[in-house]
Amino acid sequence: MLIQQLQKPLIMGILNTTPDSFSDGGKFNQLENALAHTLKMIADGATIIDIGGESTRPGSESISATEQISRVVPIITAIRKRNDILISIDTTLSEVAEAALNAGANMINDVSAGQDDTKMFALAAQRNVPIILMHAQGTPKTMQENPHYENVVLDVMTALKKRVNEAINAGVKKENIVLDVGIGFGKRKQDNLDLLANLADFVALGFPILLGTSRKRFMGSICDVSEPADLVTATAVTTALGVMAGVMLFRVHDVKENKQALEIAWAIKNQTLIRQ
Repeated sequence: MLIQQLQKPLIMGILNTTPDSFSDGGKFNQLENALAHTLKMIADGATIIDIGGESTRPGSESISATEQISRVVPIITAIRKRNDILISIDTTLSEVAEAALNAGANMINDVSAGQDDTKMFALAAQRNVPIILMHAQGTPKTMQENPHYENVVLDVMTALKKRVNEAINAGVKKENIVLDVGIGFGKRKQDNLDLLANLADFVALGFPILLGTSRKRFMGSICDVSEPADLVTATAVTTALGVMAGVMLFRVHDVKENKQALEIAWAIKNQTLIRQ
């Protein structure tokens, strides 16, 4: 897959094979349920399935590579027997990423942007696969303990540029790099809103941008909603706004609803371009 050559935004469906993820922990950590959910997301319009074996919710503890591999490889193998959907492995550990790639995954989603494991960039370069570099302030365990920025847009942009340079210096091809501003990862509500309001500035960096707002807590505080699963509409709004800003990848739990938001926003955006 040539990420840089995407002509239309894509939906990435989330598959958490964990017992403790913030929204759907424990729902899909059994192989049969995970496979059924994957096939539903594909039917609903997902182009990529992002599979993770470690929760990165605020306050979560890290999980060993061995445990992550035991959670993700069986479902990747099962999917590969039935479908050629693009699969992303959501991990910060190169050992897990390598096992997932060997099982049939196509790309890496690293929320630490190569900082947790110095071998991650070398692996991505060797295997010539796309890698998503996300910004996070702190670790999942500590990231929401008083995060602070001088200027969140400039600070996140500067940090991502540094990670891009590190990746390229390690041999990762520029065309294999995707950036993620890291909504909710060491961010206050106002930080998340500032980043969402300035997504076009990140698009202007010249890399495909992935947006991951799905069911995030900051939207619940705005909408006075406590259950993450009740934030489907709020998530779809950010998807539509992201499309208009030039975002190309949307990582979501609720594929059908966000696919609809994407399609309508894409049609409006194209109509706007036609009239210009």
